[in-house]
Amino acid sequence: MTQTAADARRHAPATLRNREAILAVLRGVLPAAGLALEVASGSGEHCAFLAEALPALRFQPSDPDPEARTSIDAWCAGLANVAPALALDCLAPWPALKADAVLCINMIHISPWAATLGLLAGAAATLPPGAPLYLYGPYRQAGQPFAESNAAFDASLRARNPAWGIRELEAVATAAAAQGFGPPAVTPMPANNLSVVFRRG
Repeated sequence: MTQTAADARRHAPATLRNREAILAVLRGVLPAAGLALEVASGSGEHCAFLAEALPALRFQPSDPDPEARTSIDAWCAGLANVAPALALDCLAPWPALKADAVLCINMIHISPWAATLGLLAGAAATLPPGAPLYLYGPYRQAGQPFAESNAAFDASLRARNPAWGIRELEAVATAAAAQGFGPPAVTPMPANNLSVVFRRG
């Protein structure tokens, strides 16, 4: 049986719960026009939603997983401002890219720390001065209580893979500064998540 585009689409339930809140933040972060590179696009649902809501921007989704890229392309079929999904792995050198913004939603805690370092290095090489790197997900924050739901989620992540887990925002900011990014602008989001925006120095 031939697999149709609809069959290829993966579904991440959290997307429906957070996409409007993410869009509201991105409207104040992204440039009016240009290219937004999304790293670890996963199912492709965020990319399709954002591209439809922000038609003046061009989107370049990416993912290291071939099946994810098939899903991304299926979700984004018919959207003229979305390029075919790119094979990009934060644990490997990035292809030569230039973008006006980099987005990464829900990757940092579901990957080894080396992937975060690769993301920051790749974004630094890809973005011009002043351009935004947008991160979304749960974080630990110094001096603030760790939500019970996040603690349970962190434990489940580490049980699946000891290299995974919710990161300390301060550690991410220190690693970002080493790549030439300024301090983060942080926006609290629903379900104990954060929107974190770094700008290239």
